[in-house]
Amino acid sequence: MQRMWRLSDELLTEDETDEYRDPEVRKQTRCRVFLGYTSNLISSGLREIILYLVKHRHVSAIVTTAGGIEEDFIKCLGKTYLADWNLDGADLRRRGMNRIGNLIVPNDNYCKFEDWLMPILDTLLAEQKATGEVWTPSSIIRRLGKEINNEESVYYWAYKNDIPVFCPALTDGSLGDMLYFHSFRSPGLVIDIVKDIRNLNELSRTAKKAGMIILGGGVCKHQIANAMLIRNGADYSVYINTGQEFDGSDSGARPDEAVSWGKIRAGAESVKVGR
Repeated sequence: MQRMWRLSDELLTEDETDEYRDPEVRKQTRCRVFLGYTSNLISSGLREIILYLVKHRHVSAIVTTAGGIEEDFIKCLGKTYLADWNLDGADLRRRGMNRIGNLIVPNDNYCKFEDWLMPILDTLLAEQKATGEVWTPSSIIRRLGKEINNEESVYYWAYKNDIPVFCPALTDGSLGDMLYFHSFRSPGLVIDIVKDIRNLNELSRTAKKAGMIILGGGVCKHQIANAMLIRNGADYSVYINTGQEFDGSDSGARPDEAVSWGKIRAGAESVKVGR
């Protein structure tokens, strides 16, 4: 998408702002790419591909779920093991093992995650009290990317390259458990999701061209598509998922349904890849 269009391809209009009249700025202004993915893509095999995209600045913003955040950090702290789809759940539970598809994550990994995260949450709370500024999901993720300081982390590179990562469902997972525990031990940490909606929607609204690449469905798919509504629709759209239309879900909806809502522009280049 970034290679498909530059602002310099367009004729300069009379109402163009001063910022975008500079030929060099026009040459450097490309399509703003919004990448969305479900948590399993971090935990089950595509983490390194996503890391490559973020490290090399091929995306402008990310939307994912809580598991897509925490599993990246947990993989920096402990090992995940290849196992089997058919292992007995009750036996795994007795042995302190958690199955993700054909992968096994030991309970100890989540203990390491808690030991790493809790002091950071203490610091976030102290800074909030000192400055009066509350946190957002994206500002917390940025801080965690800084704190992990590990080049194997997707969010380390998001921090380094100033790529915002939005997670509207930040509490839906181990991160939510840690926030729950922390609220008893040291109550008062505030996370403002409304500020993040403003930040995401403004990234969409101010883009000269916007494209979305959405891997999977659910929150990450609709949050990006809904942000596109603010700018009267995306210019480019790629859906990759196995969802089907028959159940009326947003996850299974084809791009043409999003056109009817104004989330993809009429005549935009769009495709859905699935079964």
